[in-house]
Amino acid sequence: MLLRTFGWSFGVTVAGLAFAAFAWGWEAFALVAMLSILEISLSFDNAVVNAGVLKKMNAFWQKIFLTIGILIAVFGMRLVFPVVIVAISAKVGPIEAVQLALDNPDQYQQLVTDAHPAIAAFGGMFLLMIFLDFIFEEREHKWLAWLERPLAKLGKVDMLSVCIALILLLLSAMYLATEAHQHGGTHADKSGTVLLSGIAGLITYLIVGGLSGHFENKLEEEEEKEQEAEEAAKRAGKDPSMVGLAGKAAFFMFLYLEVLDASFSFDGVIGAFAITNEIFWMALGLGIGAMYVRSLTVYLVRQGTLDDYVYLEHGAHYAIGALAVILLVTIRYEINEVITGLIGVCLIAASFWSSVRRNRRLEAEGGDGGDGEKQPEPVKQG
Repeated sequence: MLLRTFGWSFGVTVAGLAFAAFAWGWEAFALVAMLSILEISLSFDNAVVNAGVLKKMNAFWQKIFLTIGILIAVFGMRLVFPVVIVAISAKVGPIEAVQLALDNPDQYQQLVTDAHPAIAAFGGMFLLMIFLDFIFEEREHKWLAWLERPLAKLGKVDMLSVCIALILLLLSAMYLATEAHQHGGTHADKSGTVLLSGIAGLITYLIVGGLSGHFENKLEEEEEKEQEAEEAAKRAGKDPSMVGLAGKAAFFMFLYLEVLDASFSFDGVIGAFAITNEIFWMALGLGIGAMYVRSLTVYLVRQGTLDDYVYLEHGAHYAIGALAVILLVTIRYEINEVITGLIGVCLIAASFWSSVRRNRRLEAEGGDGGDGEKQPEPVKQG
């Protein structure tokens, strides 16, 4: 199971590191390895959230996510995205931007740094909406019940998450973007840019998330058929979790995953400039890390980890909320990527430990914790 899921990731790692050492030397080898670790540490919460979406999709779309999806993630966000940033910021063509990255990496980094307020506002708003919609939704399992119960009641107010997101965006434009951080330690007024980019991030979330929800809801009438398919899969000795969304619903869920991955990759791409200015080293290292995030996502789905450790998804969404706030704060202030990664890891680790304690308590009580929860099934082994 482990080799089947992570096989491609292991292979790409060996090939990528070998190519870096052969083409550029041992310095490139070390930096590419560091960038891979950076991407994995910053994106673990991404894998947990992705798994919550991916488990609704069938085996075909899970395979698409690992193939076409990884091409979009690696070449789109880790290679093309930095070039597009520079092209827009410097008002030059993509070819000129690539030439600039090769000939003058320092100026290339400066242009990306100057574009950071727009990137942070777009990604911050998209991730913030994911977090708000999660905590305002009534859920069977509650990790921080003292907080999640009242928030779930507040969530019955229509468009509350959008209102809160817009308020935070307005405050960011008024108090953070007026002295946005630029290269060389200087500051500039980026209020208009932050407002425009933040609204674009909000609109992107509403469109992509809305289409995903629309087509998912349209398939509710086919739930009986899906249940029959699951029962047939069980009788045939197959994994019933492989029976999931298909067609238009799965396509828009796939699209939602790609936009989600793009938003998560913002901090990794920007943070990579703290390690190197070499665009191809950066793309190679972050691409290797992205492969592991993809494989980890599929592993969590196939192992049924989210079903057995019910608070993991909560921890990941709290990490998303923290990342969204951090992105908005970095419009004005620099925050070390280590802090960003540690916050996410600590929140997920805490939710995992809470899940373990819950499972032990339910097992000790004979499968009923007194709150109507049944004892979880053992983790499936591949």
